[in-house]
Amino acid sequence: MRAAIRVRRPRPQRPPPELARAPISPATSSKPEKAVGPLISPIRAFKLRLANGPPLSPTAKAFKSYSETCASLLRLCRATSAASTTTTTLAYAPSSGCLPLVLSLHAHAIRSGLTADRFVASNLLTAYAAFTSAADRDRAFRDCVAADAASSFPYDFMVSEHVKAGDIASARRLFEGMPEKSVVSYTTMVDALMKRGSVREAVKLYEQCPLHSVAFFTAMIAGFVRNELHIDALPVFRRMLSCGVRPNVVTLISVIKACVGAGEFDLAMGVVGLAIKWNLFENSVEVHNSLITLYLRMGDAAAARRVFDDMEVRDVVSWTALLDVYAELGDLEGARRVLDAMPERNEVSWGTLIARHEQKGDAAEAVRLYSQMLADGCTPNISCFSSVLSACATLQDLRGGTRIHANALKMGSSSNLFVSSSLIDMYCKCKQCTDAQRIFNSLPQKNTVCWNSLISGYSWNGNMVEAEELFNKMPARNAASWNTMISGYAQNQRFVDALKFFSAMLSSGQIPGKITLSSVLLSCASLCSLEMGKMVHAKIVKLGIEGNIFMGTALSDMYAKSGDLDSSKRIFYQMPDKNNITWTAMAQGLAENGFAEESILLFENMMANGITPNEHTFLAILFACSHCGLVEQAIHYFETMQAHGIRPNEKHYTCMVDVLARAGRLTEAEELLIMVPSKLEANSWSALLSACNTYRNREIGERAAKKLQELEKDSTAGYVLLSNMYASCGKWKDAADMRILMRGASLKKDGGCSWLQLRGQYHAFFSWEEKHPLSLEIFEILDSLINQIARLSAV
Repeated sequence: MRAAIRVRRPRPQRPPPELARAPISPATSSKPEKAVGPLISPIRAFKLRLANGPPLSPTAKAFKSYSETCASLLRLCRATSAASTTTTTLAYAPSSGCLPLVLSLHAHAIRSGLTADRFVASNLLTAYAAFTSAADRDRAFRDCVAADAASSFPYDFMVSEHVKAGDIASARRLFEGMPEKSVVSYTTMVDALMKRGSVREAVKLYEQCPLHSVAFFTAMIAGFVRNELHIDALPVFRRMLSCGVRPNVVTLISVIKACVGAGEFDLAMGVVGLAIKWNLFENSVEVHNSLITLYLRMGDAAAARRVFDDMEVRDVVSWTALLDVYAELGDLEGARRVLDAMPERNEVSWGTLIARHEQKGDAAEAVRLYSQMLADGCTPNISCFSSVLSACATLQDLRGGTRIHANALKMGSSSNLFVSSSLIDMYCKCKQCTDAQRIFNSLPQKNTVCWNSLISGYSWNGNMVEAEELFNKMPARNAASWNTMISGYAQNQRFVDALKFFSAMLSSGQIPGKITLSSVLLSCASLCSLEMGKMVHAKIVKLGIEGNIFMGTALSDMYAKSGDLDSSKRIFYQMPDKNNITWTAMAQGLAENGFAEESILLFENMMANGITPNEHTFLAILFACSHCGLVEQAIHYFETMQAHGIRPNEKHYTCMVDVLARAGRLTEAEELLIMVPSKLEANSWSALLSACNTYRNREIGERAAKKLQELEKDSTAGYVLLSNMYASCGKWKDAADMRILMRGASLKKDGGCSWLQLRGQYHAFFSWEEKHPLSLEIFEILDSLINQIARLSAV
């Protein structure tokens, strides 16, 4: 018979005084800086309790107190971890010093069965997450789910943790595996997908969610705004109100941004009314900043200024918004005064003013502001670099551009795709395509903007072969890619190629924009291709942009240059709005088609309607006066230019010389050329020389020819016109000498060129050209026509 062994259990000891303060309240853990100091005493007290273990026959009340103590200490460890990341003057050790205690608490919880308590399990989960212990966190997550399968907290927390780590795929898998999805997880996933740009996936979750909360709706609205889908955000706000969910300040700010982006200003004012009704304006700097932006976009600068003046508290965003108010009104000096008065300036403030100067065409001031920004100690951001590089491109300032490139390299911003695109554009505008190509090749990833920048740069430099090669290599094209090629060919006067690319663009299914269609209409006008122009007009009507002022002007100009003046005038008079460019195009079209008097009458009507003419308007009127022989009226308009603050340029002087020369007033024309303050173009002297040929004025003609040869040494125009003048005067020997001099200088008269459109294709013909694939057949038909004409003439 076994002897009974009696084990004497130690008597339960009275808890030390320190433990009497346990459990630590959650309010204490919410202030880590106060909780860190007394942390050691609760830990020492709880270690004594760990040594003795839990009560042998605990009551429910005692066990609950015991578990709350454990959970409180876990919260305190997590708070200590958070505090140690924000300050280095803590009374306790760094966050890693609490990890052994968390492990000990977890071991004790497993031994004593405390993991079955949902408060202990959830605090273990959050504690491991605070110490970035992924493996232990995942084990704690499983314990937490086992402790309370009905709770959504562990799933919500883990979905959020995966999102914070950037692992959207794991977050999505965990979300789909939830036994019952909560609105918190829906909100977390929608926000994460929107920030990643996966709008369609976010919309699917939004439509599936049966639950509603202000955070959920706000995440959807803010996500649409972040992805610049402002119109799509507004129905979400309407549904939010219909569900009885009251928006908060963040919601209203996002909705106002959506209204501004969508141009729904009436709805925006309604949102403002709701904010006033619910008293959300009080002490909300963010809402006031949104109001300033709203009133600015509505064009009510006075209201924007009133909001700013009524603000009791202003931040740097408020001051920057006020700066933008002045810049939007065109008062850049006022915007600079606001910048100087700001108590605090940042890179956004400087960048806003730099961008506005660059957009208004004052590129030199934009570059100066950038230098002052560096002197002020601000670090440029991506937007600032892009704006100042665009200013350097406009100025063709290679030295300044390379200096900014060096700054971008130093600050690690040169690899940004937007900055790289601006660098490519700057180097191309400075005629350094090799450097632009080098930057392009160095990019590990290239977006469509980078490709378009280099293609545009080559087009700007006239290298259309290289531009087309790049275009063919592009992995993906957008409307801007096609427009770059079409406008490049049009600017380089290769109008046939521009129309070919436009046809290819339509075949690809890409919808052309206003800029593309303007370049195509310019090409049609230059080729006098009325058939193609009508097809483009039909496309414009189909797209619903015929009423656009730029499209209407381009169409009117195309029909006028193609000889269909009736269609040109019909479009002009049907346009609801007209600017000085529209009136100028119509006046020029009338003059070029021989209706000079009607062109002058149109100019007078333009002045009567209060439209301010520009330099191109006066050029068209001077051209009309030239063809009508209205010398005195032309002189009157030439002098009127000064009253409108327009200084005559070379083309105006050329037109005036042509007016005087056509009327036989050659001496006055020559005196005008001599008195010109700036260097004239060769066309002015060509016009005078051509008139000398008509009126057989040898003396002035020789002087004009000599001046013309000085201006254009490689041009044959002076030799040919002088030779023709000698021939018209019967000076055959002098005419032959001019031809001999021309051959001695290895100069050859440019051949004439004609083209025609046949079955949608364009064919160009040069004088005595043999490179055309059908040149033999063409010359055979030409010989046959000449023989028929000769036979008819003999009869």
